[in-house]
Amino acid sequence: MAAVHPLDAAIAIESLGEGRWRGRTSPAYANMAGPFGGITAAGLLNAVMLDAEKRGDPVAMTVNFCGAIADGEFEIASRLVRGGKYTQHWSLDLMQAGETRGTASIVTGARGDVFSHHDSEMPGAPAPEEIKPLGMPAPLKWIEAYEFRFVEGRPEIVSEPFEPLRDSRSLLWIADRPARPLDHLSLAAIADSFLLRLVKVRGTMAPMGTVSLTTYFHATAAEIARHGTGPVLGMAHAKRMHANFFDQHMELWARDGTLLVTGTQVAWYKR
Repeated sequence: MAAVHPLDAAIAIESLGEGRWRGRTSPAYANMAGPFGGITAAGLLNAVMLDAEKRGDPVAMTVNFCGAIADGEFEIASRLVRGGKYTQHWSLDLMQAGETRGTASIVTGARGDVFSHHDSEMPGAPAPEEIKPLGMPAPLKWIEAYEFRFVEGRPEIVSEPFEPLRDSRSLLWIADRPARPLDHLSLAAIADSFLLRLVKVRGTMAPMGTVSLTTYFHATAAEIARHGTGPVLGMAHAKRMHANFFDQHMELWARDGTLLVTGTQVAWYKR
């Protein structure tokens, strides 16, 4: 029997009855405080993917991180708010110790053979085989769950802020480690795999964390599956860091130039 991939083990949930699920955090995706946000997002999406009422592919999801998730068990409550011919709207709550630690809104949709237009161009980058992966071990456990090959904008950690400050952009190839076939669940996690842009700009660590994460899926399940285990080319940048909050924008591209995912998030920082 093939071993369960660490991502699938981390997002595994047990049904507790209609619209109720139980999961458990995974040490393989540990972050500074609680689990890596991407694995939490993928776990919430999995609650919809496993629901017998789910129709269509994921189109959009927003996850709000309300509080730190402690190591151990948690529960997810999911509810189909409204469903129509083309879209379904889902509302989810992640609870632990009687408190809401996260919420999510997920839209699934029926996709068909209609007008299609690809207005964006994939950023230029060498093939991933031409770039050495980021060395390990990493300071955050979840980073070891991915293979990062930086084309540009590799973050550096220094004792004093850069002078002058650096730009926020990073371009890199990303793949699950060990390799895993791409799907909506893995892309939901990869969408949050860029280090927060404050680190890239300043080079120093500070108390910080994602508050809200929104991901848009532009590809069908069949289209994603055609790209095997990836990797995908990721690009991330920020626009403004001000008064304790900053934005972060990202794109994920398949090797053949297909835009798979875009998204944005807002993060909090202390100083």
